[in-house]
Amino acid sequence: MFEQGDQAVAQIPPHLLEPDEKLELTARTQDAILAVTDRRIIVADEQRVALAVQLEGLRRIQFDIERTRPATLVIVPENASYQPQVLAIPPEEFDRAASALALIGRRLAGQG
Repeated sequence: MFEQGDQAVAQIPPHLLEPDEKLELTARTQDAILAVTDRRIIVADEQRVALAVQLEGLRRIQFDIERTRPATLVIVPENASYQPQVLAIPPEEFDRAASALALIGRRLAGQG
C-alpha cells in the first residue's frame, strides 16, 4: 500500500496485471484487495489471487451496508468454476468500493 493524502491506498502486486492492462481502482477489504482494471476484477491477498475474472464474466454484485458492521460485498462470477467472493468492507473504504461498483456497473451496462 502507499499513502495518498492522509489515506492508505490499496495496491495489488504489479505482476498480477497483464502487460497492457491498466489498474483503475482499488479498495481494501478486511482480508484482501479489490482491484478493477480496464478489463478485469481482481480479488487478492498477500498469499493468493482469490478471483481474477473479466468484467463480462460477472453474474452479480451485491453491496450490503449495516449500521454496526463492515459492509458486505458479494461478487458472483457467471462461471460456476470460480468461487463467489464475500468481502468485508470497512467504513473508511466505502467511497472506494462504491466507486469501483459504479465503474463496473457502467461497463456492464455498456456505458464505460
